[in-house]
Amino acid sequence: MSPLSQIALLCALWCKAAFLVCGTEGQSGAEPEVATALGRLRGTQTNVKGTDKLVNVFLGIPFAKAPLGPLRFSPPEPPEPWTGLRDATSHPPLCPQDLSMLKTAEKNFKEKHLAFQTSEDCLYLSVYSPAGSSKKDKLPVMVWIHGGNFIFGGSARYDGSALSAYENVVVVIIQYRLGLLGYFNTGDEHARGNWAYLDQVAALRWIQGNIEHFGGDPASVTLFGVSAGSCSVFAHVLSPLSKGLFHKAISESGIIIPPSKNLDHAMDLEKIASIFQCETSSSLSLLNCLRKQEAEHIVHKSKEISFLPLVLDGVFLNKPPEEILAAKEFNAVPFMIGVTNNEFGWNIRSTSKIKSLREIGDRKSIASTVEVFLPMIDVPSDFLPMILDEYVGDTEDPAELRDGFLDLLGDMAIVMPAIRALNYHRESGAPTYFFEFQHRASAYWDSKPAYVKADHGDEVGFVFGGPFLAGDIQLRSEVTEEEKNLSRTLMKYWANFARNGNPNGEGLVEWPSYNLNEEYLQINLQQKKDRKLKEKKVEFWKKVILEKTNKKSTQNKKFKLEL
Repeated sequence: MSPLSQIALLCALWCKAAFLVCGTEGQSGAEPEVATALGRLRGTQTNVKGTDKLVNVFLGIPFAKAPLGPLRFSPPEPPEPWTGLRDATSHPPLCPQDLSMLKTAEKNFKEKHLAFQTSEDCLYLSVYSPAGSSKKDKLPVMVWIHGGNFIFGGSARYDGSALSAYENVVVVIIQYRLGLLGYFNTGDEHARGNWAYLDQVAALRWIQGNIEHFGGDPASVTLFGVSAGSCSVFAHVLSPLSKGLFHKAISESGIIIPPSKNLDHAMDLEKIASIFQCETSSSLSLLNCLRKQEAEHIVHKSKEISFLPLVLDGVFLNKPPEEILAAKEFNAVPFMIGVTNNEFGWNIRSTSKIKSLREIGDRKSIASTVEVFLPMIDVPSDFLPMILDEYVGDTEDPAELRDGFLDLLGDMAIVMPAIRALNYHRESGAPTYFFEFQHRASAYWDSKPAYVKADHGDEVGFVFGGPFLAGDIQLRSEVTEEEKNLSRTLMKYWANFARNGNPNGEGLVEWPSYNLNEEYLQINLQQKKDRKLKEKKVEFWKKVILEKTNKKSTQNKKFKLEL
């Protein structure tokens, strides 16, 4: 489940006339040019609704070689330079994926896009920068890492022009390998895995070497992402490889702290070999066999394969997250973390392969589904009755069972990991902020069940200034005046954080830092400060489940699992 990066465009040094083309003010549709370390680019200039500020847009800039042939299941390599003027006016193809999932998401969020295309040659990024900006402006850079359950999504789903225009920031949207192509590992030196994260690191290195050409400040890079993109942001907070490549971070509905016992396990290689009819004599023979498969075939067949989207590869991640967090060895940058008040309302469930998630059943069905999830959070199954009692009690009312079940799923998968990460990060002394998004978009009146509140990822269209986009991509086109104001508010909070490491600013409700009082901001049509989100549930998981799990666990005696 979606990465904005603020990159400011440095006006082209090699322009035809005696002026800087990419900084030129003028009509939408102009063709700005910029010179990068690898060659010159020609982009487009666009407008947004509600302001006369123009934005220079450069789409499909390569930050790595195409991961084809021997580069499949390998670290990305730097791209080749080019001669002449490279066209950067079209969205790049998405990385290989099942496009039906993106279409479902498009329907859920009521978005509109151009037709999506896929290709394994997909390691590109796109840059949105205020027209007229130059190297001396040193604009903050906001790098968006898209979500999509680690298996779908891409830059062509987003448009950074409104956020760039209204908040005078450079927005960078990156792509990375997905699914088996992005996360396959053999558990040995032949394929260590974490390819998707290495792609993201390559994009961040490109930004360090080139963003000033677009007016952006390489010393002020903020990562932000949603869902799987949010988990990716947190992975960079953990990774020593990402140190110095970014300076602030925003995770929206996704924190990944997998059980340590799973991190160094190879995938089920025998099952993979059977599915793709490969030899099983060695991991190398399997790897070579998979490199010969068509990308579309891998996407289709990998629906039968589960994978852990973060492993100990000794390169991107060399210690379990629990150890890194406990020892305060992470990148202690200013960090904003957020959740919604109905994480499993509809969006996640509608794209799930698990029928009992898509169609909520009776108490027995709910119990069976929860039992499947417990090992993923390292909780023994004998705690199941206690957990069900806490969330659904003895009710037989279908609506109460449904709401309790969805609340439980959201807490297990997203809310409680977020609070754990907040507490660890707070202890580092770095600025830490927390929010709960609570607004159900008015556009959902006919596309989601009435019981769904603020769903997973619902804030994203407002953060991107969806109501003000004027191009082919529509993220929040059906809005009320109050929702337009909400979008302006979120853009200000996010951009302020990117500028200063603090979301507060003139005309905004005060957003308290997440301190020992666990203060946070409720984000709705009106904002409000509060403290101790879900205090009762936090205490349940902390004092009952996690402490009892610690006593019973023989897997992780060194580190206490606590919120």
